[in-house]
Amino acid sequence: MTDDPNTIGVLIVDDDFMVARVHRTFVERVPPFTVVGVATNGEEAIAAVDELRPDVVLLDLYLPDVFGLDVIPRLRTAGHDCDVMVISAAREADTVRRAVRRGVVDYLLKPFEFQDLRSRLERYAAERGRQLTTVVRSQADVDRVLAGSAVPAQAVAALPKGMSVETAELIERTLRDCPGSLSATECATLTGISRVSARRYLEYFHTTGHAEVSLRYGAAGRPERRYRFRDRLTGLRPEDEARA
Repeated sequence: MTDDPNTIGVLIVDDDFMVARVHRTFVERVPPFTVVGVATNGEEAIAAVDELRPDVVLLDLYLPDVFGLDVIPRLRTAGHDCDVMVISAAREADTVRRAVRRGVVDYLLKPFEFQDLRSRLERYAAERGRQLTTVVRSQADVDRVLAGSAVPAQAVAALPKGMSVETAELIERTLRDCPGSLSATECATLTGISRVSARRYLEYFHTTGHAEVSLRYGAAGRPERRYRFRDRLTGLRPEDEARA
């Protein structure tokens, strides 16, 4: 935690000091973030959170002493409520699911470019600012706070029978992390679920207005349906922005 209430303190956890240095450089190019410390393993991370009280931890998963996700429950047991953003090369679907269950605010795959981290940090800062200034007087206020979660609260509340919140969050994160659009087959490959299930969740997001669909025509056969999360940048498509 920093002395300036407008600054967001960041702890970087990565066992590669060169990678940690690059991450520090990236973070400090994005106001109001500032790096308060660097840890190279899980034990150092826990001690650093105790001492430095960061607002958010950028957590690698492949640490020399523990698996990164196992650091999170230890922080919670110690009473720390800092947010955790995973930055890792771990692409296994089960790892992503575990990260979602443990409440990470974002999951960024290595390697990445500066703009990839910047967009996530800026989104985090905006959501954090909204939550800090929200006064909860009604259910609508609660819903606005929950809107900062991976899947919009109104979408989760209305999931059809047979759909799970965890899988919906996994699909939503996959769509957000994609620089373009995804087919159901590509989404299934990235998430480790069946193509039929991926298609069902993608179509659900489309019907609720959280994803848009475009058609890609090949040389022959039916056109391929491709999906893109609507609020990836502004929450509005160009035609919506023109009316706003």
